[in-house]
Amino acid sequence: QVQLVESGGGLVQAGGSLRLSCAASGDTICISAMGWYRRAPGKERDLVAAVTSGGSTNYADSVKGRFTISRDNAKNTLYLQMNSLKSEDTAVYYCNAVTTPGCGGPYGMDYWGKGTLVTVSS
Repeated sequence: QVQLVESGGGLVQAGGSLRLSCAASGDTICISAMGWYRRAPGKERDLVAAVTSGGSTNYADSVKGRFTISRDNAKNTLYLQMNSLKSEDTAVYYCNAVTTPGCGGPYGMDYWGKGTLVTVSS
């Protein structure tokens, strides 16, 4: 099993920057992909960015060019560098991890952190 803990959220002015971190523990060798999702007030949870074990990345159109996702396997930590923040980025941000079938169990699993709040003022 995998445990995920997010940190780095807070209050920032529009145009500013913030870096989120996600610390993974447990069966971290079984993680094949990780990503960041967010839930804005009154909205559904949406993908922000994701990265595979091979290094491929994927970004939502709304954050492309402003956010950068990265993964430090040695530290078992996922990051999200957020630049040029907008009020529309205000949301609870969640860390996600997917495990490989046959590693740590017969099925691939989807794990989530509890989230960290990002508030952008304007």
